[in-house]
Amino acid sequence: MTMRWRQRRQRFESYDSPLEDPISGVANLFDASVAFIVSMMIALFMAYNLLDLVDPKSEVTITKKSADGQLEIITKTGKEVKVQKVTDKRLSGEGVRLGTAYQLKDGRVIYVPD
Repeated sequence: MTMRWRQRRQRFESYDSPLEDPISGVANLFDASVAFIVSMMIALFMAYNLLDLVDPKSEVTITKKSADGQLEIITKTGKEVKVQKVTDKRLSGEGVRLGTAYQLKDGRVIYVPD
């Protein structure tokens, strides 16, 4: 009789123990996804050699062309970032001629100083 009572008690005790919270696994998934996203960002920076954008002592110049064809020149000097939009408007003023620029058939531009 004691054996039966012990088996019944063990069966019921397993139901009385508190269940694990099903939401607790979601927190682990969130932590893993944040770590994955950060590692992907670092890998992309390294693949495109963009680590200079994070370095406060570096100087970087990037040329960007938007979908509508407008050019932008992004210049980073130290911690300062400047964005300049390039237009096709003619400008006039006083200055000194520095040289001549030639565009080759393959699209490259060569600057020849005077």
